[in-house]
Amino acid sequence: MKPHTPRKRFGQNFLQDQGVINDIISCIHPQPNDAMVEIGPGLAALTQPLLTKINTLHAVEIDRDIVANLTGRFSADKLVIHNFDALKFDFGSLADQIAPGGQIRLVGNLPYNISTPLLFHLAGFAPQVNDCHFMLQNEVVLRMVAEPSNADYGRLSVMLQYHFHMEKLLDVPPDAFFPPPKVDSAIVRMIPRPFELQAADPAALEKLVAQAFSQRRKTLRNNLKGIVSDDDFAALDIDSSIRPENLPVRDYVRLVNYLHTPSGALQQDA
Repeated sequence: MKPHTPRKRFGQNFLQDQGVINDIISCIHPQPNDAMVEIGPGLAALTQPLLTKINTLHAVEIDRDIVANLTGRFSADKLVIHNFDALKFDFGSLADQIAPGGQIRLVGNLPYNISTPLLFHLAGFAPQVNDCHFMLQNEVVLRMVAEPSNADYGRLSVMLQYHFHMEKLLDVPPDAFFPPPKVDSAIVRMIPRPFELQAADPAALEKLVAQAFSQRRKTLRNNLKGIVSDDDFAALDIDSSIRPENLPVRDYVRLVNYLHTPSGALQQDA
């Protein structure tokens, strides 16, 4: 079988460092009966060792040449391939199919050119996910795990931390890949979190957070003018003069719940 040429349009950088691969598998800690789904299996750097640990692996892969490569290497009862764009794939339906009443585990070296929209897409399936272990650009991972009042804290931080507990696990250098990317990489673990305070309207939360961070250097009062009044901020005891990066996730949820309460009164904490 002829070697596969990495395709820039699919953001392909293939992991090849066996030491890094072993470390990632150790972090995932796969078990035989896991309902596991790999996003972007590529040339099977993670796929092959995972298949020595689990009974069946599902994989979502957009590149038909890679699908053909994997189909020729692994039996269909061990590796079930979904030739589909992960950005449009219904992970919820797959979870219902392979883990009825349960949850799936997600793993993968995510394409760096679509990592942010893909993370937002995956967040929508959080209730049907047990955990995620993803390779991403290090700068994206730093944004994901950033705490309030940190320069990396932003829209991605708020929306993912609303759904997940997240932890950076490993740094991965460019030379662990072929071709080597121009950025450092990292492994992140994401575990869906129980809602301490649930957004009454998740879509409204996403819209509010996007507006709040539309101009990072301006205050909440300026960025949310016409949406949140001074009286609203005062009712929630939120300082409207701070910048969006200073407001914790929980306060964004409190704010959107207050705005979307029919009576206009502050909802009590759950």
